[in-house]
Amino acid sequence: MKLHIVPASRGIHWVKLGVQTFFRQPLALSGLFFMFLAVISVVSMVPLVGSALALALLPGATLGLMAATREASSGKFPMPLILISAFRAGRQQLRSMLILGALYALGFVLVLGCSTLVDGGKFAKLYLLGAPMTASMLQEGDFQMAMLLASVLYLPLSLLFWHAPALVHWHGVAPVKSLFFSFVACLRNFWAFTVYGLVWMGMFLVFGILMATLAAVLGSAEMVAVTLYPAAMLMAAMFFTSIYFTFLDSFEPTSGEDT
Repeated sequence: MKLHIVPASRGIHWVKLGVQTFFRQPLALSGLFFMFLAVISVVSMVPLVGSALALALLPGATLGLMAATREASSGKFPMPLILISAFRAGRQQLRSMLILGALYALGFVLVLGCSTLVDGGKFAKLYLLGAPMTASMLQEGDFQMAMLLASVLYLPLSLLFWHAPALVHWHGVAPVKSLFFSFVACLRNFWAFTVYGLVWMGMFLVFGILMATLAAVLGSAEMVAVTLYPAAMLMAAMFFTSIYFTFLDSFEPTSGEDT
């Protein structure tokens, strides 16, 4: 496995491949994404430890979506069991993925822990304990600062784990090493990932404008609201589909490896 540097324009190509692959198997990939969300949501409802368990499952579940994309890109129909690919690849890889999940949960909790220094824990409780969000809370300066701080701190955490599940699963890289290689790969392809992120931000912005325009034309905010959530989830599913291609281009398999 070798790191690969790609041009900035490759970021657009990643988005394009994600959208194209999604529409090759829209029912399968959207269904798997909704299953992914449902599992994470149900697990997070477990008293006391639900949020931590859901966080720990995220790297493995994300790998499942990447594996589904891999199947779809090769013309195959991904079946539901592919979502747990990360946990069915053998004892050693299962152990590595569980360690990776634990590290992700720890990192996320640390990010939220830092935010408590700003607002006394209101933002952290919202995520970890499911505390209700109120309009007055969103207007509080300390809550806004905590949310901003958590977003800034989450960026390096996401870079650490962006490629890590795939490196553990397909390349057999140790969990801690996978975090290092993931972070370095993202930094070495900084401009490609910047373009990739900006294109997706633009697409979600255009989507929001279109939905607002539709509401104005129809004069029925309720009707638009009914379609907004599933439509937004389909956009999110396309985004997750594109993640596989960022990994595929960032690493060159060596002899005997297959991604």
